[in-house]
Amino acid sequence: MAVEALHETLLMDAIINPEVIPHNVSYAFLASIILIVTALIVRGSMRLVPRGIQNFIEMIVEAFLKLAEENIGHHWGKRLFPLIGTLFIFILLCNFMGLIPGFTAATANINTNAAMAVPVFLATHYYGIRVHGIKYINHFLGPIRSIAALPLMILMFTVEFIGHLARPLTLTVRLFGNMTAKHILLLVLAILAPWIIPTTILALGVLVSVVQAFVFTLLSTLYLAGAVEEAH
Repeated sequence: MAVEALHETLLMDAIINPEVIPHNVSYAFLASIILIVTALIVRGSMRLVPRGIQNFIEMIVEAFLKLAEENIGHHWGKRLFPLIGTLFIFILLCNFMGLIPGFTAATANINTNAAMAVPVFLATHYYGIRVHGIKYINHFLGPIRSIAALPLMILMFTVEFIGHLARPLTLTVRLFGNMTAKHILLLVLAILAPWIIPTTILALGVLVSVVQAFVFTLLSTLYLAGAVEEAH
């Protein structure tokens, strides 16, 4: 009984105390649950002629499937589409949650964004090696590959290596900076002008939320496309 009571106490502390489970983790789990429940609802009410939420979801799916296939190719685009589509929908939902009073965006925390950027970075090189094998290193050596151009190849490798390491950092910081700035601006304007200006900025916040979700997804798509394409 004492063990069960201790377990319940620790569980309540984890739910209530943000130092045990940070807010960004809680809201990320909430966004995940919303997406899973929505997917189950859509799956359970599939119709030949879509309408309502099914129609909306199919529009998003078709748009990002087209984006993946146009940039990565039909074969790998179709296989990588679930990752690309999930990134966009999850980031967009988290961004929108930050616009609701009393809520915060999980993407306004740098740890959440890093948790998405690092898997994209790893997936990029995983699929690059899977497609090209050892020849994947040619992506880092530049267009001229010969013994005479060895110093240039070493320089290109160093530049490309640093550039690839910077990718997850730029993905993380860009989304974090824009989401944090948006929340701070909304808070300041809500104090200075409680109704008129915040309403305008809220509309701008919706636009920023969509654009930042799309930018993160598009860059991830281009990184994956660059990894699976042939080196020139």
